[in-house]
Amino acid sequence: MNGLDYFVIVLFLGLMVVIGLYSKNKVKTAEDFYVGGGKIPWWLSGISAHVTGYSGVVFTGYAGLSYALGTSIYFWWGLNCALATAIGGVIIAPRWPRLRQALGIQSPTEYLRMRYNTAAQVITAISGIFSKVMDVGAKWASIGILVSGFTGLPLWIGILSSAIVALFYMAVGGLIADLWTDFAQWVIQLAAGFLLFFESFRWIGANLGLGFIEAFKALPAGNVRVFESTPGQGSLTWTLLYFFVMLFSANGGTWSLATRYISVPDSKQAKRSALLSGLLYLIWPLFIYTPMWLGPLTIPGLTQAEATNTLYAQLTMKFLPHGMIGLSLAAMYAATLSMCTSDCNTISAVLTRDIIPIFKKEVLTEEKKELFWARLTTILFMSVTVVVGLMNERFGGIVSLILTWFAALLGPTAVPLILGLFPAFKHCDAKAAIGSTLAGFGLFILTKTGLVTIPPDFATIAPTAISFAVFYGIGLYNEHVAKKEVPEAVEKLMIQLGGK
Repeated sequence: MNGLDYFVIVLFLGLMVVIGLYSKNKVKTAEDFYVGGGKIPWWLSGISAHVTGYSGVVFTGYAGLSYALGTSIYFWWGLNCALATAIGGVIIAPRWPRLRQALGIQSPTEYLRMRYNTAAQVITAISGIFSKVMDVGAKWASIGILVSGFTGLPLWIGILSSAIVALFYMAVGGLIADLWTDFAQWVIQLAAGFLLFFESFRWIGANLGLGFIEAFKALPAGNVRVFESTPGQGSLTWTLLYFFVMLFSANGGTWSLATRYISVPDSKQAKRSALLSGLLYLIWPLFIYTPMWLGPLTIPGLTQAEATNTLYAQLTMKFLPHGMIGLSLAAMYAATLSMCTSDCNTISAVLTRDIIPIFKKEVLTEEKKELFWARLTTILFMSVTVVVGLMNERFGGIVSLILTWFAALLGPTAVPLILGLFPAFKHCDAKAAIGSTLAGFGLFILTKTGLVTIPPDFATIAPTAISFAVFYGIGLYNEHVAKKEVPEAVEKLMIQLGGK
């Protein structure tokens, strides 16, 4: 990189700060800070929901997988995301704004107190916060790797510098700042992504004499396939099961995505938002991953570990002009900031609206106090995740943090959160919610300590599966054996959320 690239990066980060300052004028209450007053347009929500899926992990850990294993990542990640988001857009996403309208919620877990009880709400919230610490920590680590790959600077400089910028605009501008920075970086990511895609093929044609089809045929054997042939990540069974993790994640199990749907005016706009996000997941990953899939031709001889650390930086520097190199790094930088700040904003909402009032009831009685705690909890949570990012190797690296820790821990918190929105599970009470979360976490601990061994194809989905079994099993017992009546408030909520 040269001076022009660094200037572009500084200019882009300055834009993030300006957006934060501009958004501050629109943040008068905690509701503005957390859900934009429920007035966010569907197209902005949809683009943001999509963009938050592209943290630096896509350009580091997933780049290494794309280089070494090839096209299967599109089917277990991109296509799964598209299908999960589209299906959720029809049956799940519309329920979130209805929930805000019915109960005035500002955090995804806030309704659990009424739906189950305070204990279920707190256990689900704390469990979800723990899993998010791992997830966001991986995102900070990925941006440190990206910055190091482009500049040669130590990993910690990339992590801390990005966290400081994110902390400023997120703590000042809340969700509104987050959404508009998402939109800005999406525009830049489009420009850089298209240019890298077409330049890769231009270089291959000029230097190797290969067309589009010939280029993929020239890749190492096994790099062009829908599913991996060995058990575990990318296999047919694993991909099909991982879809259910994505279904929960894309529709509210990842709390920042629930916030995008909560923040739009009504259910129709939530549906449009989700369908737009799903459409982008169907198309855009093909442009993002193709240069990585062709990496063995354009930058041969890398190991998977080397590709994780340097592939995208090498591709960018090889094919893009100066200025665009800096802009490309800025876009990836911002993509990671987007996901991290989205999660920090939502976790702050959970802490401020769901956890802290248990000990300090006055927090929700005054707007100024609530807004103060909103900003303080944002700072505290972000600080903890930065520490995890700096220590990512102790958890197995960024891919392990995402696919082993977060994916496995997401289900136990998402099952009572998402299924609690549907009348089919109205007999699932607080015992079902608490039992399912504890069962999922318990199984994960047993597998991590080696006391229980699960085949690779089922390891990631197992905590979600046991959580569902416990949740639904207790619901069936309550309905058919104990004959427990569903509380009137829950029956009323099911009607308000739209029936089926």
